[in-house]
Amino acid sequence: MASSLICGETQSRVSSVLNRDVKQFGKKYMFDNNEETCWNSDQGDTQWVALEFPQPVQVSELRLQFQGGFSGKTCRMEGSPKDGSFSKIGDFYPEDDNSAQSFPIREAPVVHKLKIVFENSADFFGRIIVYSLDVLGEKAS
Repeated sequence: MASSLICGETQSRVSSVLNRDVKQFGKKYMFDNNEETCWNSDQGDTQWVALEFPQPVQVSELRLQFQGGFSGKTCRMEGSPKDGSFSKIGDFYPEDDNSAQSFPIREAPVVHKLKIVFENSADFFGRIIVYSLDVLGEKAS
């Protein structure tokens, strides 16, 4: 059964943080289960979130909650082995609203790293605001 793959040892990186203000808008706020906090990217096309798991995983679902007006429009997921290069897993197209959204992944490969790429944004300046992000799946042996 699929469960959350994000744990204390999962490392995360983001493309940018609004005004470099990590205390108010840092990446950690996507994973804190607090609906009052969020990651807010700076402006510019192609924002991303990269995750490195402590062991290989098989991803089955991506869950995201954006702020309406600041959601990704055309998005893709990429995966890679521990020391390999990223390859495309699939595209997804979120709704531009505040609801929690789920994107199932069919036949995902076993990966050690996952990159969620927001190619463009509903925001004119390209900012992305994510209140929560979770990755479901199973640990691979």
